Amino acid sequence: MKLIFLGPPGAGKGSLAVRVVDLLGVPQISTGEILRSAVAAQTPLGIKAKAIMDAGELVDDGTIIELVKERLEQPDAQKGYILDGFPRTIPQAKALAEFSAVDKVVNFDVPDNILLERLGGRRVCRMCNFNFHAVSLKPKVEGVCDHCGGEVYIRDDDMPEAIQKRLEVYRAKTEPLISFYREQGVVVDITAQNTVDEVVELFKKVMGL
Repeated sequence: MKLIFLGPPGAGKGSLAVRVVDLLGVPQISTGEILRSAVAAQTPLGIKAKAIMDAGELVDDGTIIELVKERLEQPDAQKGYILDGFPRTIPQAKALAEFSAVDKVVNFDVPDNILLERLGGRRVCRMCNFNFHAVSLKPKVEGVCDHCGGEVYIRDDDMPEAIQKRLEVYRAKTEPLISFYREQGVVVDITAQNTVDEVVELFKKVMGL
């Protein structure tokens, strides 16, 4: 099953993706993961992307699209995938359609006040990227990851001003994708303000699993 997870920052896309990976037996693929893997493997595209990032620039659409295409050609993605963080714009979505047809686009619907609460309390392990929360999921030892012992910190983009900016960018650039895909009849909506377990059950229901 080929899925795109769409929703604002803090909607819980990554948390659900971790569970769905086991449920469906397909990989979760994010642009961040693709970039890190390509750079580490020193593929031609990875070398190109690293040069762009080392120069302090944003990786351009063309390079990101080629990286996604390259990743989707790998053996583990042949049965399907979960795209999280791509596409971000309608031009990216149109480019994706040229080399892979998605089955469903899962739209995460969460009120802004819940998003702000989640993002404002998010704490992330610097080593394994596990997400904690200052209120609902504290590490057993303050500042230390339960899973790998790495440092748990607050990301710069989880600061209040950055959160507002991220939401503004999402509304302007990424939210139009919902209408774009809804016109194609592939959008399923999930109310994602509940616990991860409840969201998993809702996901299974709307997907007919």
